[in-house]
Amino acid sequence: MIVHNFDPNLVDLGFLSIRWYSLAYIFGILFGVYFGKYLIKKLFTKRGISTENLDDYVIWAVLGIIIGGRLGYVFFYDFNFYISNWGEILKVWNGGMSFHGGLVGIIVSALLFCRKNKVPFWSLTDLLACISPIGIFLGRVSNFINGELVGKPSDASWSFIFPKYDSTPRHPSQLYEALLEGLLLFLLMNFLVKKINKKSGFLSIVFLIAYSFFRIVGENFREPDQHLGYLYLGLSMGTILSLITILFGCFFLILNKK
Repeated sequence: MIVHNFDPNLVDLGFLSIRWYSLAYIFGILFGVYFGKYLIKKLFTKRGISTENLDDYVIWAVLGIIIGGRLGYVFFYDFNFYISNWGEILKVWNGGMSFHGGLVGIIVSALLFCRKNKVPFWSLTDLLACISPIGIFLGRVSNFINGELVGKPSDASWSFIFPKYDSTPRHPSQLYEALLEGLLLFLLMNFLVKKINKKSGFLSIVFLIAYSFFRIVGENFREPDQHLGYLYLGLSMGTILSLITILFGCFFLILNKK
């Protein structure tokens, strides 16, 4: 068994602290933009999107992730608390972000950006589907460093004890999700983009379904949110939301084929 003793702060000067989680967002965006420009030049040359479009979209993406991720957490994970404490919604630094909320935020921001700048919507989302796993990977690794979203009890030799949570050895579910939702999804999307990059929307749909599937697998090793527990049919909120996004993905897949 391994005792988790990572410090969530890379630098802590009292008046100023730099957290690994913040760096995950920053470097996720930087690496994503760099790799996105590479894909545009190599594989998206005839898809109606340019490197300048990607540069212009970055601020839209950041707003979509933050606003969508925060509101998603408020509505999906702790609505009763925030409905009574409206001021807490703005305190993003206290934690509380939802991937599925951020996904909705990205879709809305992409729709608005594409409409304003006359960029093909599916070309942009296909590109985002190829680069988003980078940020997801870094985010899950930072979840592990923070000692949050801990796994279920385990007697495996690679189990971790998270002292801030309890003294029980647990699955490092954050790292499982980093490998599934980050690394494996990245490899899958960037294999497919070389094969079917001219079919608009297909990559976006595959990302939606594949991420949701990997998330459900990861949820089996992860403790549910303490204040929620398991919900309908013994499913966690993350699993329920992922099942919904799989249904949406299948629906759009049918439309895409037609």
